Amino acid sequence: MTASETTGSTIPRRTLGLALRKAREDAGITMAAAADVIGQSVQSLRRIEQGTVSTPKGKVTLLCMHYGIPNQTRLVYEQLALETRSKGWWQSFGDAVPAWFELYVVLEQTADRIRSFDPLLVSGLLQESGYMDAAILAVEPDLKADEVAARAEVRRSRQRQLTRSFPQPPQLDVILTEPVLMVDLPEGVMRAQLWHLLKATELPHVSVRVIPLAAGLHRASVTGPFTLLDFPIEGGNRPPSTVYSESQTGAIYLDRPHEIEAYERVWNGIDAAALDQARSVKLMSQRLKELNDRES
Repeated sequence: MTASETTGSTIPRRTLGLALRKAREDAGITMAAAADVIGQSVQSLRRIEQGTVSTPKGKVTLLCMHYGIPNQTRLVYEQLALETRSKGWWQSFGDAVPAWFELYVVLEQTADRIRSFDPLLVSGLLQESGYMDAAILAVEPDLKADEVAARAEVRRSRQRQLTRSFPQPPQLDVILTEPVLMVDLPEGVMRAQLWHLLKATELPHVSVRVIPLAAGLHRASVTGPFTLLDFPIEGGNRPPSTVYSESQTGAIYLDRPHEIEAYERVWNGIDAAALDQARSVKLMSQRLKELNDRES
């Protein structure tokens, strides 16, 4: 699957389809009866529920009324119906989102669990503004200010999924190494980033854990950064997980069983090497105190 095949309205279509199917099943209504309400065939309704086609707002309204969906929820579904005919938000950023990254944005927004490991950087989903700018410039030091701002806004847009009310935010499990906390950045930047990480750990669906220097070499020592994406169950089956790994000029996407199994083993290894959440929070708090003392 190429990036161009997955851009556009994939996310709202899939989200709306899943929601409508669940509402129909909860109401005990057959596909044939529901299809008759909107004057469509069962096959057409199936495509709507699978998220493979856009759905007119009027048909969504009729289905919501037939399923007995509350008005407030109906308004959410109607908004999703409008978005199924819109381009993805990332497309409005033009060159700020490389073609090879568009697919990742789609996958990330659809995932119900995101596992991220990076031995050198804080995950983009948890970067604070100052750190974000520094990280972008570290990779592309010749970018102009407006280009940095555009890339940063893409990252902030991705971060909003962590605080969205619908659909449910994904479980985010981040593992980083202790040296990530020790990077020397301009005054106040690392302090703000550490504070941001600590606040993120207060979210029930976010975990941030640290592999201490004392852990020595571990499973991911030669693996480099990667992200594991897991997806919601559809039709009784869970879609294959996807591994994403980025380089300077592109990215790789892996979803074959043996590839996923290999990265699951790597994740299990770094999971075992990392401190638990409480001790990770303590370590980050200690580092923040050191910076506060030094910069005060």
